[in-house]
Amino acid sequence: MSNLTTKLTPLQLHVAFWDYNNDSIITPAEIYHGFRDLGFCILFSLGGLLINLFFSYPTTLGHSWLPDPLFRIHTSSIHKAKHGSDSGVYSSDGNLRLMLFDEMFDRMDSSVADNTSTIKTDKREGSLGVGDLFRLHAKNRVAADPAGWSFAAMEWWTTWLLLQRDGRIWEKDLRAMYDGTLFWKIRDERKRNEDMTRGYGWQDWVGGLWNNGTWKTWEVRNERKVNIEVEREL
Repeated sequence: MSNLTTKLTPLQLHVAFWDYNNDSIITPAEIYHGFRDLGFCILFSLGGLLINLFFSYPTTLGHSWLPDPLFRIHTSSIHKAKHGSDSGVYSSDGNLRLMLFDEMFDRMDSSVADNTSTIKTDKREGSLGVGDLFRLHAKNRVAADPAGWSFAAMEWWTTWLLLQRDGRIWEKDLRAMYDGTLFWKIRDERKRNEDMTRGYGWQDWVGGLWNNGTWKTWEVRNERKVNIEVEREL
């Protein structure tokens, strides 16, 4: 991927992970295998084929008025698949608006309520919880755009499942996801069988409800850590 970074926009880099043979085309099979490499289950990865269903034609418009019968996505015109009611972090030509990215955390990060200042420093990394994401989605919804509302909801849901740590999406991870570098990192970590500290799967949901009566497994884990520290102090 390193040879391509100087030629692609951030949005193109964001989707380059799924372009397995670097031909600027993402097939339904590549979408499926990409989600599997990121750790998603078979059912979720099959659901990812909706990406090709909805975004193939917008990207094909950069090359032809006729729809692609194979539902392929053309990464060279991926900016044409940009939809309404999104975060606005990507511009219409696929570049990152870093000021809007920072503003998203400044305005939506509920954890700042516990601090005396809402200004981030080098010692504090912004994060977004589930409630923050609901508020962000509601803020970005524009009138008469049910398709955009749905796409944005699916994108944030997928992002939280992939990135959450302690129930929150952290600023550094989300920034790396926007430019695509995090996808390669997660795949390499999984290949090396490293202990993954981010993400949320059906095992977490079922195990949390079965063993602890809550799907918020991070709260149980953090409570146990606190209890262990208290016991050590005693």
